Amino acid sequence: MAAKILLIALLAMASSLAMASDPSPLQDFCVADKDSKVLVNGFVCKDPKVVKAEDFFFRGLDKAGDTVNKVGSNVTAVNVNQLVGLNTLGISMVRIDYAPRGLNAPHTHPRATEILTVIEGQLLVGFVTSNTDDGNRLFTKMLKKGDVFVFPEGLIHFQFNPGHTKTIAIGALSSQNPGTITIANAVFGSKPPISDDVLAKAFQVDKKTIDWLQAQFWMDNNN
Repeated sequence: MAAKILLIALLAMASSLAMASDPSPLQDFCVADKDSKVLVNGFVCKDPKVVKAEDFFFRGLDKAGDTVNKVGSNVTAVNVNQLVGLNTLGISMVRIDYAPRGLNAPHTHPRATEILTVIEGQLLVGFVTSNTDDGNRLFTKMLKKGDVFVFPEGLIHFQFNPGHTKTIAIGALSSQNPGTITIANAVFGSKPPISDDVLAKAFQVDKKTIDWLQAQFWMDNNN
């Protein structure tokens, strides 16, 4: 009886480990077929016979993004939506341009960790931890050219150029489709809007303040 219980326990452990790990690729690549009408968690694969070199190619990260906007930054993304060859590979990247005093506003990537390096200029960066008994801890650092900082998956983070010259950074993310939730845009710019009763209570301000915030234009600096 003890042997049977041990065998069942070992099988359960093996099963849980197998379910927790990602399956190994069963083919060389799975280029996204964005024209397919089939709905899956991600994109279905193109027929490998019609895949071309262009499916693995993107041009344009040498070009500066337009930072003439309210936040003074511009994100040029290279994920599966721009580069279909990234499908299923679990990686993507971004170029971020910052005007002087430009901000990449507090946001999260729900499906990815991000690692960022400064190519030119300087950045004040940081992230905030999830709710704990000690509150929400802020980890922040001033970065200069060549410095690297990592933002853990799903945590709110930001980058701010405190200088008087432009800054350029390159980021890599651990998903082909990391997603972005800009906090202010999501809370105050949702469609339809969140009830001002809810937000007034949550932010502990009067409803007039919430109504004013919801009336603003919440721009998206992602391309």
